[in-house]
Amino acid sequence: MINKLDICVLGLGYIGLPTASLLATKGFQVTGVDVRQEIVDIINQGNIHIVEPELDILVKSAVQSGHLIASLEPVAADIFILAVPTPFKNEYEPDLSYVEQATRKIAPYLQEGNIVILESTSPVGTTELVAEWIRETRQDDICLYIAHCPERVLPGQILKELIENDRVIGGVTPEATQKVAEFYRTFISGRVLETNARTAEMAKLVENSYRDVNIAFANELSLICDDDGVDVWELINLANHHPRVNILQPGPGVGGHCIAVDPWFIVHRNPQKAKIIKMARLVNESKPNWVIEKVKAKAERFKKPVIACLGLAYKNDIDDLRESPALRIAVELQEANVGQVIACEPNVEEGKVKGISVLPLREVLHKADIILLLVKHKEFLDLNFNTLQEKVIIDTCGIIGL
Repeated sequence: MINKLDICVLGLGYIGLPTASLLATKGFQVTGVDVRQEIVDIINQGNIHIVEPELDILVKSAVQSGHLIASLEPVAADIFILAVPTPFKNEYEPDLSYVEQATRKIAPYLQEGNIVILESTSPVGTTELVAEWIRETRQDDICLYIAHCPERVLPGQILKELIENDRVIGGVTPEATQKVAEFYRTFISGRVLETNARTAEMAKLVENSYRDVNIAFANELSLICDDDGVDVWELINLANHHPRVNILQPGPGVGGHCIAVDPWFIVHRNPQKAKIIKMARLVNESKPNWVIEKVKAKAERFKKPVIACLGLAYKNDIDDLRESPALRIAVELQEANVGQVIACEPNVEEGKVKGISVLPLREVLHKADIILLLVKHKEFLDLNFNTLQEKVIIDTCGIIGL
């Protein structure tokens, strides 16, 4: 029976930990591997180190059942899942070092007939590299079933979407595709769509590039409307009443590990052809600079203003700071010495985040001269802005008027 198989998950972050704990509660015996001792210890205590609704309950259940154990080292298993970061380095070149390290780490534990799944979002050709790195490390050519199955979940809804979303499976061989698809069908209710490794890799990059291009259109509209004295939020609402128009919402930029990163994987590999994708990235990457200039202009009326940044995460109601435009704006305002920068981020512990003082909302609002609305956290949606009329308010995410 496939549900009796052992699974080893490398990387216990926003994708790896939910995946490992979900599989453990489905009856698989799961070893989760992370390079950080503190993360291993936290999980083995039945606790979590990231914010995600209901994940704490799932992890505790998985650990208490004995089906989930965290470790610094891999173990022999039937299925290996790689869920490690794939950032980029200088000039937006994909950094595959984490994938390579994880692949080489599991290589000695692999046995004939094992399944190896790359879930990390990756440039086209990475799954084939995984197969090559395994052969190089082992110096043999055992039969393995290697495939890419990109994650496609929304932070804040990960546990629901891990089960309900359709999944794309692309093997380096047709047999690998079939084997891995059979595995995913045992624990998800969405459709399992079979293809080859390169198409699966490209599918994830295209999904996030599509989002990025459409957000860039909204962000570009916000710049134009600001110059023309038009309320961009009202404009988009009106335009979206057209039956074939669905403009997204502008913001202070685009963050997160996926949308802010994945389009560059396409651009780096296809620099002469990916023109729209590249331009969208440049529009979205420039939006924080525009916000900073808006703040600087308002700050001129004060001697040393207190600038309150509401939100530091890259999107609403999560604690994820990866590639966050809000955090970038706060840090660069502080570095530019525009004023005293403080922040309220309800999803992280109060204290310091990259040198920014994170304080309770009431205290932040009281101290602020300039209130910069950066993230649409639920805690900010019910603010009575009529009581803050003596403050300068800059809304970059459309909270006012909701």
